[in-house]
Amino acid sequence: MKKEKKNSNILKKVIKILVILCILILVGDIGFIIYSKIERDKDKTFFDSLNGYVYYKNNYYGVGSDNLNNDGYEKASIIKYNSNYKEVWRNNLDTKYNSTYYNIANDGKYLLAVGSYEKNKEENKESLRTALFVKYDNNGKVIFKKDLQILGNSKFVNILVLDDSYIVVGQSIYPNNVLGNDDTGGGIIIKYSKKGEVIWQQNLGGNKSGLFNDVIKDGDYLYVAGKDATRYGVIAKYNLDGEKIKAVSYAKTDTMGFSSIVKLGDKYVCAGAKKVNLEDEYDHDTDALLVEYNSNLEKTNENTYKDNKKGIERFNKVIVDNNNLIVVGHEAILDKENSTSKENAYYYKGIITKYNSKLKIKKENIYYEDVDDYFTDLEYVNGKYIVSGYKRYNSNHYKTFFKKYSNDLK
Repeated sequence: MKKEKKNSNILKKVIKILVILCILILVGDIGFIIYSKIERDKDKTFFDSLNGYVYYKNNYYGVGSDNLNNDGYEKASIIKYNSNYKEVWRNNLDTKYNSTYYNIANDGKYLLAVGSYEKNKEENKESLRTALFVKYDNNGKVIFKKDLQILGNSKFVNILVLDDSYIVVGQSIYPNNVLGNDDTGGGIIIKYSKKGEVIWQQNLGGNKSGLFNDVIKDGDYLYVAGKDATRYGVIAKYNLDGEKIKAVSYAKTDTMGFSSIVKLGDKYVCAGAKKVNLEDEYDHDTDALLVEYNSNLEKTNENTYKDNKKGIERFNKVIVDNNNLIVVGHEAILDKENSTSKENAYYYKGIITKYNSKLKIKKENIYYEDVDDYFTDLEYVNGKYIVSGYKRYNSNHYKTFFKKYSNDLK
């Protein structure tokens, strides 16, 4: 009996030691997990980007994306700001994987957002996107959601509101390193009814890397700006039934091509960036660019910004005010400290400029307050130029902002 009791006590001590060891191991594992997360978060980039906005009834409605959620995915977001640019509400699109919005339009009591998302697990795994078009009410409630996938990597980047319909533009191209001869992709332009039904759909570029970035209506025609192929800007003219009248290319731009278009007088002005060194495989030297066309899409004028300075400059958005062009963009300055022999690093400054109808610069202002400053959109609101964008305010955090300028760009 004594021997059995002794063995029982020994067994209890062994079990107690094992339990203590298990607890220590568990605590150690938890500690390692926490430590690993902290170390990962040091390298992770946290962002809240504002890619476009509209002004409606003394409020600003913006779209973009953020990864400030618990699962860490990028989520498309629509945000309401008051007249002082303070966030009133934010609605992140309910998608399982990554998503983003590139632009927004207003249709009275409705808001229209366009972007892209990873529709399923396969797209998430392959880093592919499906084009996305969502209609909201003014409280951020989804009315309908439409998407498009043609060649594997698709996105909608801009939208135009007509009296009876919507014109949505974007892109559908093959994934990287995939070859094919399908002629239905490239730059995409679609006319939707107000209920989200496709009325007609056209494309430009086929199996090339075509992209439509912006669209305006003038009379019975639509004028679209983008790119036809890599580093070839394009302006295209369609009638309201979707028939292509003409398209002309501009060589050579950066990889985005023309990103914005406006009508000034009887001409059409596209904004983007011009490649300076044509032998350079990359875009290490580009100049911000304005190109003017007539209604027959014949080039009538062009001008570049800081064409004698080596570096990266581009114009992202152009608007018209009193026979002047107001343009926002950015310039990238080489960050020698963080650049390597294989890859250049840059820090960014915002640019706002005013040009006359002859494309001669009248005023300019460079905005630089944080590590990086990007200008993404521009509107003329109550006698001021209101610029939206996002900035990097420390090593791995980006946030949105608005900046107000007077007519003298101050």
